[in-house]
Amino acid sequence: MSENVIPAPEVHTIPTAGGGTFPVRRVYCIGRNFAAHAVEMGHDPDREPPFFFQKNPDNLDASGEFPYPPHSTDVHHEIELLVGLKSGGTNIPLDQALDHVWGYGVSLDMTRRDLQGQAKKMGRPWEIGKAFERSGPVGPLIPASDIGHPDQGSVTLLVNGDVRQEGDLNQMIWKVPEMISYLSEYFELKAGDVIMAGTPSGVNAIERGDTMEATIEGVGVLTVKVV
Repeated sequence: MSENVIPAPEVHTIPTAGGGTFPVRRVYCIGRNFAAHAVEMGHDPDREPPFFFQKNPDNLDASGEFPYPPHSTDVHHEIELLVGLKSGGTNIPLDQALDHVWGYGVSLDMTRRDLQGQAKKMGRPWEIGKAFERSGPVGPLIPASDIGHPDQGSVTLLVNGDVRQEGDLNQMIWKVPEMISYLSEYFELKAGDVIMAGTPSGVNAIERGDTMEATIEGVGVLTVKVV
């Protein structure tokens, strides 16, 4: 029987409200899923086929701190609903999609906007702007058995007490069941996969020393200090 030639990497986990941990397998992030955000990023807000990019599991960080990353002078906040799956499959029917959800949380898709912009202009992937260390601050996952499946509720981000982003879950162009069903046509989803469900308008730059307070009604509050 063969053995690993290097130590096996640890499975990355994020906390849950009940005191346990949720092991993360993959992180799927949907782009431009709020019409107003699509407009502010210079795109047509009309419903178009969804597109996704990925972060790495260990980008998700529950420490409450966000270290300002190197090689960027323009880092933006994006508040997002986090969806954690307890099971998966391929070609999941729309009316069965929510059966695969374990729970929900509040997250931030932190973005090196300057590096992402350079990648876009050159037709290159976005990972350098999206998938860097600790680029996904998260709060604890709340079981769907406790809160149901939130499809409406205010989404708000404050920076140093000032409102930066405001929206509502009911403004998502692609709803959670649609995202799960669509992804399962192209990937085999499994337990431990998470989906970051898109951000409302108002994304903007943060600076060292800022405090971000992200709130999704019915899900929770996430406070993160920029260090």
